Amino acid sequence: MSSSSTTIGSNGTTVSQTLLDTMNGASSSSSSTSSTSGTSAQDLQNTFLTLLVTQLKNQDPTNPADSSQMTSQLAQINTVSGIGQLNTSLSSLATQLSAGQQTQAALLIGSNVLAAGNGVTVSKGASSSFGVQLASDVSDLQIVVKNSSGQIVNTLDLGAQGAGVVPVTGWTPVDSKGATLADGSYTITAQGTINGQQATATTLSASQVQSVVQMSGGAPGLKLSNGSTVALTGVASIL
Repeated sequence: MSSSSTTIGSNGTTVSQTLLDTMNGASSSSSSTSSTSGTSAQDLQNTFLTLLVTQLKNQDPTNPADSSQMTSQLAQINTVSGIGQLNTSLSSLATQLSAGQQTQAALLIGSNVLAAGNGVTVSKGASSSFGVQLASDVSDLQIVVKNSSGQIVNTLDLGAQGAGVVPVTGWTPVDSKGATLADGSYTITAQGTINGQQATATTLSASQVQSVVQMSGGAPGLKLSNGSTVALTGVASIL
């Protein structure tokens, strides 16, 4: 494919339109998308410098070229090159952080953790640990325990609590009358109040970490003994 050329200076030196387009940041209408996208910032910089030197060599001494615009464009090319190098560094850092998270996640295998959930298991007069995560301080926190039929068997009043994770461990599983709860699975709901208004309260249930899996996006996740999978950041507490 032929390309047009432009005369620079008084001695008739010609420069291709492609080089001029590169200097001006424009693409030739006849250039393919693949060739344009494949040009690196370093290639653009080298081409620009070649054009700049050629123009300076062949400029008319009585009518020198205005170099301010070319200098500005060269600074822009350097900025693009710097951004490319920064992106490469950030990608490398992200890879290292991901590898570190994988290692941290593997160390949790076999540990009991609190994560979002509403299940509580009662066996031989003891219950599994559970808890609540609060977005803000509450003046009163209550945890309602229900059996498999959805009936309320007890309500635990934990009083005023600060924002964050409120773990409940070592609770003796009894009903509202003090009778020991039968073995089985129960569910919990949390009710927090701030000056009589309902507050955000997320229930947490304990489960053992069985393995580490890769979640969507490549982030590590934890496979729990209750069948759920949570992100590493979804662990509210390690018991």
